[in-house]
Amino acid sequence: MKKLTEFWKKETVLCVALILAVISSFAVLPDAQYFAYIDFRTLAILFCLMSVMAGLQNLGVFHWIAERLLKRVKNILQLVLILVMLCFFFSMFITNDVALITFVPFTFTVLRLLDREQKNKLILPVVVMQTIAANLGSMLTPIGNPQNLYLYGKAGLSVGEFILLMLPYTLLSLTLLLVWGAGFGILLTRTPGQEAQGGQAQKHCKQMQINLAEQTTLNGKKKELTVYLVLFTVCLLTVARAIPYGITLAVVFCIIFFMNKKVLLQVDYALLLTFVGFFVFIGNMGRIPAFHSMLQSVVEGNEVLTAVVTSQAISNVPAALLLSGFTTNYQGLIVGTNLGGLGTLIASMASLISYKFVAREEGSRKGEYLLYFTAANICFLAALVILYILM
Repeated sequence: MKKLTEFWKKETVLCVALILAVISSFAVLPDAQYFAYIDFRTLAILFCLMSVMAGLQNLGVFHWIAERLLKRVKNILQLVLILVMLCFFFSMFITNDVALITFVPFTFTVLRLLDREQKNKLILPVVVMQTIAANLGSMLTPIGNPQNLYLYGKAGLSVGEFILLMLPYTLLSLTLLLVWGAGFGILLTRTPGQEAQGGQAQKHCKQMQINLAEQTTLNGKKKELTVYLVLFTVCLLTVARAIPYGITLAVVFCIIFFMNKKVLLQVDYALLLTFVGFFVFIGNMGRIPAFHSMLQSVVEGNEVLTAVVTSQAISNVPAALLLSGFTTNYQGLIVGTNLGGLGTLIASMASLISYKFVAREEGSRKGEYLLYFTAANICFLAALVILYILM
């Protein structure tokens, strides 16, 4: 029972998806149409991307890049902006989840090397903004997060059309992050001695003590790095529909299996099963006329705002899967689920990654983190919703 409880807490969304799939199967008994529910293309590409990202992460590529950037830091403001922007820009290509898994622990390592008082002032605001930055940066590209990949496939957009759709929101997001960074920097420098300590940031970054030299060196790994980069390129071409997803799946699986099969164990299979569960549930509900008509009447014409509101309660990935069965305005869902990733802690499941790190490292300050997180998310969400209304 204890293991079941722990699994439920760890994989709540997966459990809910599977329960809904099972319940709905009593209303619509399993038949041949069940296979038509599942978007195998999305699942295949998602698996390939997660596998390649796990491989690159194991090589320490992202840490290596981060360390190279931090060696140029001259003050605390630059340090903060780099830590936040790493999440913003990397999330566009390695997904918001991977960006946070990679750079939030890295941030704790870096900030521990500063003065204790300074570290305590920085850690919560920086992690909050890293989380927001990852959720905002990821909305620009089809591969930035799982719901983008799914809705991109449903909408039939080109990569360029997808980017143009989300570009105004991304540019506003970048502007808001830079404004926050400037304001935060001014606030820091008002404290006597902060700027002097900030000037030592480069020294602190070079003294990081988690064996960064070993983790970030790419010596002897260039062949593996080249293979993963080629596989990533193949994945991008598959997203752009230049290569059939079946070929990409076979190539990625076989090469990684023979090169380093342990990487395949790091794939988030729970996420893939969550997709399957929701595919079955949505497919079944779509075959119940009364339910389909009711939800369709609510969603159609209100896709963006409905997606934003729904995401606050069930997270934006399930919201995308659920609502896509009751409207063909997938562009509205793309915008809505991306904006909906802001707001509550569960609006984007990626946000829980940061929260878990904070709970582990700064357990006594969880309440303070949640207050800062909620306030900042509401401000960013309000600004982006206003932009949507004005557009």
